Amino acid sequence: MTGGEARAEGTVGPVAGLVLAGGRSSRMGQDKALLALAGRPLIAHVLDRLMPQVGCVAVSFNGDAAALAHLGLPLLQDGAPDRPGPLAGVLAGLDWAAGIGADWLATVPVDTPFVPRDLVARLAAAAVPGGGPVLAASDSGLHPTAALWPVRLREDLRLALDQGQRRVAGWALDQGAVTVQFSSGGTDPFVNLNTPEDLAAAEALLRGGRG
Repeated sequence: MTGGEARAEGTVGPVAGLVLAGGRSSRMGQDKALLALAGRPLIAHVLDRLMPQVGCVAVSFNGDAAALAHLGLPLLQDGAPDRPGPLAGVLAGLDWAAGIGADWLATVPVDTPFVPRDLVARLAAAAVPGGGPVLAASDSGLHPTAALWPVRLREDLRLALDQGQRRVAGWALDQGAVTVQFSSGGTDPFVNLNTPEDLAAAEALLRGGRG
């Protein structure tokens, strides 16, 4: 799934996928994408869940490209300077998605190893052609980086970043975003791993067969 036409999901048109892995990971001490979880890099767990849901996948990654070269996926660096946050990764993904003919871009953060396997289908079911983004939510709140983005908004996002916008949810809601509620079922599907303690808890969940 490194190229070609992105898969059509429902009525929204072709959907491409992006793993957001461009953050600094300061609390982990290394790139989160490379952290070992149950003997595999964290990014491998996320890709296992995202790749079957879309036709093409890329990774937003600002580190050493050689570290992820083995994935054989497009690695997208932020076009904006000074790593202004996830919105810059979303923009890089939208530009890439436009280049492969996708109408929508599904994003997931690299530190969410339990992201739902039906995420894209459910977000796409709530999307409206010509409408705004679709954001995931769970019992723990809104998860704006687990979302479906219309590629047509990429120039609006570029302008917003140039004007200093950094809040993912704020910009998405300004574009008329809607939300889709996901049940936690005991484990929040969007739990993110920010600390070594979070990583250990995820290990325990996987050992218990709850991931």
